[in-house]
Amino acid sequence: MVMVVEKASNVSQIEDEDELDEEPGEVIESAPPLKVGEEREINSSGLKKKLLKRGLGWDTPEFDDEVTVHYVGTLLDGTKFDSTRDDDKPFNFKLGYGQVVTGLDQAIITMEKGEIALFTLPPELSYGATGANGVPPNCVIQFEVELISWIKVVDVCKDGGIIKKVMEKGEQAGPPGDLDEVLVKYQVKLDDGAIVATTPEDGVEFHVKDGCFCPALPKALKTMRTGEKVNLVIQPQYAFGERDSELKNEFPLIPSSSVLNIDLELVSFKPVIDITGDSKVIKKILKEGEGTLSANEGVAVTIRYTAMLDDGTIFEKKGFDEGPLGFITDEEQVIAGLDRAVATMKKREHAKLTITSEYGFGNTEIKRDLAVVPPNSTLLYEVEMLDFVKEKAPWEMTNQERIEAAERKKEEGNQLFKNAKYQRACKKYDKAADYVSEDATFGDDNQKLVKALRVSCWLNGAACSLKLNDFHEAIKLCSKVLDVEFHNVKALYRRAQAYMKTADLHLADLDIKRALEADPQNREVKLIQKNLKQLQAESDKRDAKLYSNMFRMTDSYAATKRLKVEKVEDNNRDEEVMAAEMEKVAVSSAAPPL
Repeated sequence: MVMVVEKASNVSQIEDEDELDEEPGEVIESAPPLKVGEEREINSSGLKKKLLKRGLGWDTPEFDDEVTVHYVGTLLDGTKFDSTRDDDKPFNFKLGYGQVVTGLDQAIITMEKGEIALFTLPPELSYGATGANGVPPNCVIQFEVELISWIKVVDVCKDGGIIKKVMEKGEQAGPPGDLDEVLVKYQVKLDDGAIVATTPEDGVEFHVKDGCFCPALPKALKTMRTGEKVNLVIQPQYAFGERDSELKNEFPLIPSSSVLNIDLELVSFKPVIDITGDSKVIKKILKEGEGTLSANEGVAVTIRYTAMLDDGTIFEKKGFDEGPLGFITDEEQVIAGLDRAVATMKKREHAKLTITSEYGFGNTEIKRDLAVVPPNSTLLYEVEMLDFVKEKAPWEMTNQERIEAAERKKEEGNQLFKNAKYQRACKKYDKAADYVSEDATFGDDNQKLVKALRVSCWLNGAACSLKLNDFHEAIKLCSKVLDVEFHNVKALYRRAQAYMKTADLHLADLDIKRALEADPQNREVKLIQKNLKQLQAESDKRDAKLYSNMFRMTDSYAATKRLKVEKVEDNNRDEEVMAAEMEKVAVSSAAPPL
């Protein structure tokens, strides 16, 4: 059998990238799929494809993948010049590496597994002007190709250091992240095939960020899915490099600077989520929940849990013998860490929570049902979400239901505000405003009520933002009010407060003047005006001092410069006098004798 790897040397010279509308070998995406027996030109270089047998699935190989094919190469008159079928030995090669003629590379990336197609290659994509393998110069040829299978090849780090070959595809779950806990199996070989390391039969479990065996493993795992099996070829920089002493102690069979070959399987992984973003409430999912919806905030949930100290001491069990535990999330009915984590859970989800004392019981000793929780304890909870009932979304409600929901949320916010729970109150006001948002269509009889509700929620939200020192949010909410009520005194007053905190004294002054125009006798506005005048006086004083210092520095610089000039002039004058005296002495000593 004659191999198809020989190509004319002038093939690469005739490619003109400027004339291409798509990448070489790219299928025209707008074209419908080929029908069996149909032929079509599949790229701008003249490559044609005739489908003889449809393949399986929809996936196709890419450049860098290793493919296994049968092919028969013929001239247009049917003369055969090459074939793998004569000896019934499929041909394996790597796409895009010049191991076959260019047109064959471009043809195979359009094929599905099991597909058979007839490709017509112009000379520019085959053997060119020189010809080869029994193909005359400038000859159009054909290849009948069957794509038997292919192995996905990935350059994990884009530098050739970790080459991954996908031997068996995984499921949809994945890839794991740094925090996730993975269960893997692997076997490590050297170039000569010697096995130097292997996992126990049940595999080994670890967090991706902690790594295992060598640096290449976590990098490769972050590209894999559950059940995926791969072969890794790892260069020394991602294995063990030249660390002889460590290798001799831990892996005595691995020589320094070895290239490693690892068969790796991602058996499963447990997603781990940083709930609070500061690693103080961590959720590890032991069993995935149902559907896509999670409980979220302000939802009635029923759960059961077992709570332990980090030494394994159980201090509380809820939701078992006495029936499920029910509460509403974000209502401070359970500790903050449990509250925040449960709000992220799906129905039937099982999770293990690690909660530090900041989101637990703090620095006080707490007596619970089964044990005492010491101060500053880290807590472990195993939780099952049994069920939750979400409130109706605004668009699922009638107008009357939306108004009632907004009033209810507003009142809840008011109560929280009175109890100095400003963050939670803010959320209630936001939710209330959403129920009566401007996007909704209310009848004329409700317009006045809805507008008043909306304005009230924005004003109360601004008051919360001021308490939380979120001055930009306060300005935004007050501005919303002023867009619909130009002379709303509360909005002007609160926005002026926020402007004063952000040092926008001119804007604060404008809002105060507008507020006094609307309500000249308002005591709070007059008081804030007095505070503003004091701030302006202090600002003017600072500015005056700054300018004074600037002028002093300028005068000092000018004086220093003047002294330097005068000194230079004095030195020049002294040098001129000395030169004159020296000249006199020279003339005197050179005079003729009397």
